[in-house]
Amino acid sequence: MHSYRTPSARPHLVRTTLTALAAVAASLLLAMPAEAGDTTPDAQLQRWTVAAGAPASAERGRVFFTSKHGGEWSCSSCHNAPPTTEGKHASTNKPIAPMAPAFNAKAFTDEAKVDKWFRRNCKDVVSRECSAAEKADVLAYLIAQKR
Repeated sequence: MHSYRTPSARPHLVRTTLTALAAVAASLLLAMPAEAGDTTPDAQLQRWTVAAGAPASAERGRVFFTSKHGGEWSCSSCHNAPPTTEGKHASTNKPIAPMAPAFNAKAFTDEAKVDKWFRRNCKDVVSRECSAAEKADVLAYLIAQKR
C-alpha cells in the first residue's frame, strides 16, 4: 500500500499543482495596473517610435530639448543641457533628477509618470502636447547621453 501523505509519493500531483499556481501568479501579475518600474527607457522609446511611424532621431531630440519654441522655456531650462546632472525647476527651484537614463536609474521606468510628465512639460514648453515623434526624438537624445 502506498502512502499518499508525502509529496514525494505523488510527484505528478505536485508538478501539476505548481504549474497551476505559476499560471495563476502570472495571470495576476499581467492584470495588475502599471506601477513604478513597469517599463524601461528602451521600451518607452519603442512605444513612441511605433506610434510616430518613423525612426527616432537623437539629433532632432537635442534640438527640440534645447529650443524655446517661441515661449519662455525650453526643456533644458529646467533639465539642463546636457541633461546629465540635477536640474532645477525654473520657477519653483525644486531639484529635478537627471533626465538621461545613464545618470538616473529611475528615469523613464514608470509609464504613468512618463505620460504625465511629457503631457505637463510639453504644455509648458510648446503650449500643447508633444507628438509621438517629438517624444521619441527627445527620448532618443536622452538615451544617447552616456557616462
